[in-house]
Order: sequence, then structure tokens, then C-alpha cells
Amino acid sequence: MVELPNYVDVNNLIDDLRVLCWEAADILLHYSQRIKDVNYKDSLIKNNDHINPVTLADLEVNDLILKKMHIKYPYIAWKYISEENAKIDPKICDINSDWIWVLDPLDGTKDFIQGTGEYAMHFALNYKNKPFLGFVLIPEMDELWISNGVYAWGEKRDRTIIKPKLDVKESLSNMTLVKSKNHSNKTLIDLIEKINFKKVTTMGSIGCKIASIVRGESDIYISLSLPGKTSPKDWDFAAPEIVLKTAGGSITNLDNEELIYGQDNFEQGGIIVASNYKEMHGDICSKIKETILKNNFYPSNY
Repeated sequence: MVELPNYVDVNNLIDDLRVLCWEAADILLHYSQRIKDVNYKDSLIKNNDHINPVTLADLEVNDLILKKMHIKYPYIAWKYISEENAKIDPKICDINSDWIWVLDPLDGTKDFIQGTGEYAMHFALNYKNKPFLGFVLIPEMDELWISNGVYAWGEKRDRTIIKPKLDVKESLSNMTLVKSKNHSNKTLIDLIEKINFKKVTTMGSIGCKIASIVRGESDIYISLSLPGKTSPKDWDFAAPEIVLKTAGGSITNLDNEELIYGQDNFEQGGIIVASNYKEMHGDICSKIKETILKNNFYPSNY
């Protein structure tokens, strides 16, 4: 079994991160209220990028997590990759380490700005470019999903436990698909219509969507990025992946291959499928791929 660097105890680490996550929740909840006030909204948005907006909440949570981790664990042999730091200069993100923390201080920034409440914070520790443990914080639901690398569970702030409740279905036509609210394209829309899921719901934040699968509210999520267009990044998937996998689900590319982290520009492009039952996941991917090829929905060299 792999041990954490410098003999860090995993339970103590989770205790420390639990406290830190709820501190981050306080920041996010504060700004989620402020941003509803038209007199403050413009001052809280720190750039004019309609594709990848940044708010003061992103920056403050980013600073909180990184500074407190450096203070608490100053001599540990791990590195950090943060969405906000990578936006400034990807070269400052040191990926030449076995142990790398991957942070998205605010996943679902567009939803945060829109006031839907469907946003999350992701924090994962990767070992040799694979998620080892992770945290998905959903402040508006008072939820923190935690994976210690072996199993996953959810908690309320008062430490009430939320057990995973993955609702296994035998066919795609009986499944509920959760899709992105702000990131979609005609190819994905056509694919969803052709598969004819029992129900389709929309939701912001990949973390929120994966949590909905773990709760049993939905069954499957498909991320489809077109060649040459924007795609999710490592920080979008690392923490949700380890939470879902250790809860009993799976997340892979369309060929049922594990996601690869630490690539150029931290891209997680192509077609990614998350489902609630790892034993059936390969069959699910195969059926989706069959539909894509039959209808020529996606370039053959995906």
C-alpha cells in the first residue's frame, strides 16, 4: 500500500482538510450573497472572459488553501497545481513530482455568477498522475464529499454522515443523465437525444454533477469536447473522479481507459463518461460509442 510522503497520517490530513474546506465554504457563501447585489457584482468579477470568468471568490479561496497548506505542511515533498495559478502562467505549476495537489477553488464560476448555487470546490492529491484522495465541497448544500482513496462518504458541517447511494440501472434507457448547464454543443445534444435517456437534468459544476450520481439522483454524466474547442482540465476532474470511483462508480474516456493527468495544458478533452456502477461501465461506454459511430456524431480519430 502506498504511504503518504514524510509519513503523513491520512486521517490527520483529512481532519486538517475538513477544517480548511469549511473555511473555504464560508468565503464562497459570503460572495455568493454579495454577487446577487447588482451594486457589487461587477466589482467581484475580476476579468471579462466569458468562457473562463474569475471572481474574487476564486482568488480568495485559492490563496486560503495554498497558504494554509504551506503553513501546515511546510516540508512535505508534494507540489501544487491550481486553476488560478495555471491561468496566470502554466509554467509555474510544477508537475515533476510523484505527489501533486490539484485545486479548483471554484468549479462552476458561471453558475456562481448566475446565482444558481450549483458550484463546488475541488481539492485532490494525485500520486503519479492518478487521484489518490480528494474533497468535493458543495457549500450551498452544506455538503463535503471526501475520499480517503479506499472509500467515499459525504458530511454536513456538523459531521452528519451522508452515505453514497448509487442507484444501479441495467440500460441507458432507464438512466437519468445529468448534463452541463453552461458547457454544451450540438454534437452532445444530438447524442443525448439519440440515446433517449429516461430523464435528462441540467446542473452546473462537474463536482455537483458527480455528487448527484453518488447521491443516487442521477446515473450518468457525459463530457464531450470538440476538437479545437475548450475542454475541461485536470482540476475539474481529479477530486470528483476519486470520490466517484471509491463510492462504487467509474469515470473514464469513451474507450474505458483511465483519465491521464499532467498532460500539456492540463487538458481533459475528447469524450469522458462517468457512471454509477463500475462493473457495467465498460458496457455503458461501448453502447455510447456504438451510437456515436453509427450516427457519425464525432470525428473518427477522437
